[in-house]
Amino acid sequence: MENIKKINRPKPGLRMKALMDNTGLPKSTILHYAAQGLLPDPIKTSPNMAYYDPACVDRLKYIKMLQEKYRLPLAKIKTFLNLQDQGRDVTPLLELSQVIFGHMEGPVLDEAALCQATGLSAYQLTGLIRANLILPLEPGCYNQDDVRAAKVYREALANGLDISDLAFYPAMGKEIVDHEMRLRSRLTRHLPDDQDAAITKQMVIDARTLRSYVIDRLFQHRVAAAIDLKNDGLL
Repeated sequence: MENIKKINRPKPGLRMKALMDNTGLPKSTILHYAAQGLLPDPIKTSPNMAYYDPACVDRLKYIKMLQEKYRLPLAKIKTFLNLQDQGRDVTPLLELSQVIFGHMEGPVLDEAALCQATGLSAYQLTGLIRANLILPLEPGCYNQDDVRAAKVYREALANGLDISDLAFYPAMGKEIVDHEMRLRSRLTRHLPDDQDAAITKQMVIDARTLRSYVIDRLFQHRVAAAIDLKNDGLL
């Protein structure tokens, strides 16, 4: 019986190892991106064999750049990718996002590392998250803004305050943001995207100035009017 030679058919894409080697990303991260809909579905030739479109290499590098440079949450990155896939220019939106989200500062921590860095217990952290006092951009991923806030909360709790005592911060913060969003909509809803992004960027910068100015001035006026530290109207 003659030996039947295997036909060398071209592979339908790249294996996971090739994606990892070409992007420097671990398998878990790539699978997470895929699960979030950031990558096209691979071609599966068997339950344990999947081939990815070679274009995924550039797409993964782009996602990595967006996270590192613009500190964007994955949901926002997915929106930008979808717009780009439609042929839209996302440059004005990226510039706006950089103003909103800022630059990456320090490592991203998981819950255990956050607790270790701040002195919070896992129980306290859970309570602060449920109360919307700690608001990570991605579930389970904490940046240096979260760390700084967590340290303040730990001191407050150590001084005898309860989490419920601080609940007015997210409640009033949400009210302020709701008002700001309504103002933004009124000014920009009739404008094209590039003009909308430019005005929104300036409004973000202005809002940060006004939040700090008004709240601090109200506090300063209250202190100036107080007779002494025991005055009930001071704090």
